[in-house]
Amino acid sequence: MAQPRKIHDRFFKQAKEEGFAARSAYKLKEIQERRRIIRKGDRVLDLGCAPGSWVQVASELVGPGGRVVGIDLKPVTIGQTAHDNCKTLVADAFRTDSVALLGLLNDSGNTQRFDVVLSDMAPNTEGGAGGTTDHFRSVDLCRRVLELVPSVLKAGGHCVMKVFEGEAYPALLKETRRMFEEVKGLKPQASRDVSREMFVIAMRFKGNDARSVPPPRSADQPTPALPKPGDGWGGGSRPEPER
Repeated sequence: MAQPRKIHDRFFKQAKEEGFAARSAYKLKEIQERRRIIRKGDRVLDLGCAPGSWVQVASELVGPGGRVVGIDLKPVTIGQTAHDNCKTLVADAFRTDSVALLGLLNDSGNTQRFDVVLSDMAPNTEGGAGGTTDHFRSVDLCRRVLELVPSVLKAGGHCVMKVFEGEAYPALLKETRRMFEEVKGLKPQASRDVSREMFVIAMRFKGNDARSVPPPRSADQPTPALPKPGDGWGGGSRPEPER
């Protein structure tokens, strides 16, 4: 018999009390406690950032001297738990030119890359806990993140990706290890017991060595114009669904 889904558990309630957009904030917090992937002053890219909880946590961690850029197909605004060091925009992370993403980070026109790339993205699930189809779709999302990494992440930088466990999970870890010096999987306490989600924590990107990265995506794939984000860093707040 399937286990009942606990919607309003302690992480859900804690997120509401502490002003985070979703329970997923505590997943990133635990990853940070265990691996310290984000440091003060870092530049962080959050792919698929809705409803905004990872942007909120990252903004606290990088502090006023850091920057957080979030991108999602849905509009996201950040509540008062975030510093004025965040920008979010509505766009497809995989169809947005990496030069444009770096341009959002580098207001002064320099060419600095991100220190950390985050992805809490998941496919539209068929069963809620990550079945076989969901697994392969989530692996595909992670591989697309890995394709983007060489153009936006600095050498020595870190990456975190969500994936549903399944038969392709070991192969994904192997592919990630070709690009990063250290790769670990973690299921945070804030993940629901019935969920098969895991987070691949990849430390110290090896850089743009052609032998260590997957082949680039097709150059003739259309790239739409990048929507203009809200003025300045930071933003207001709006209610978001649980995540």
